[in-house]
Amino acid sequence: MRHGKKVAHLGRTNTHRKAMLANMASSLIEHKRINTTVARAKALKNFIEPLITRAKEDSTHNRRIAFRALRNKYAVAELFREISEKVANRPGGYTRIVKLGNRLGDNADMALIELVDFNEVYETAKPKKKSRRRAGKKETAVAEEVVEAKEEAAPEASNEAEEVSVETPSEEVDTASAETTENDIQEDEENKAE
Repeated sequence: MRHGKKVAHLGRTNTHRKAMLANMASSLIEHKRINTTVARAKALKNFIEPLITRAKEDSTHNRRIAFRALRNKYAVAELFREISEKVANRPGGYTRIVKLGNRLGDNADMALIELVDFNEVYETAKPKKKSRRRAGKKETAVAEEVVEAKEEAAPEASNEAEEVSVETPSEEVDTASAETTENDIQEDEENKAE
């Protein structure tokens, strides 16, 4: 019985499987996404995610462990330079497997495996939720109009301040009181007519 044996053999010997996963991981690091079968993609995910976690801390020991697994110094250099910077704040889950359907020749399940932080197809940022409260929209619109009115009034106020300094304040008060009394008289006459 094969209890507790979780390694996906992929129909290959141990050395062949390690070499294949090293090559696939190097290709994934170089191209940021590759097409393969679903079984290989899942095996590759288990192979490369611990290496990316190691790459977050750049030390000689971690580089040697990554080189032992990848067997490609260019892939190790890119892993520790570019990829480690992009995934620095991500606590795991560095790869995404997207199923693509079946291959024409042998009907094998195909998948695309990609590094999550290097995608151009999927949008990682969630769209803003629209507010369902109407009052909030009106208040913000009114607030914006008030700010715009104040900005427009500020230059006009400076011009008026210059004109006011020329006129005497007593004349302004007299004209304002005269206008209010005329308005009151007109309203009284309209009320009497009704």
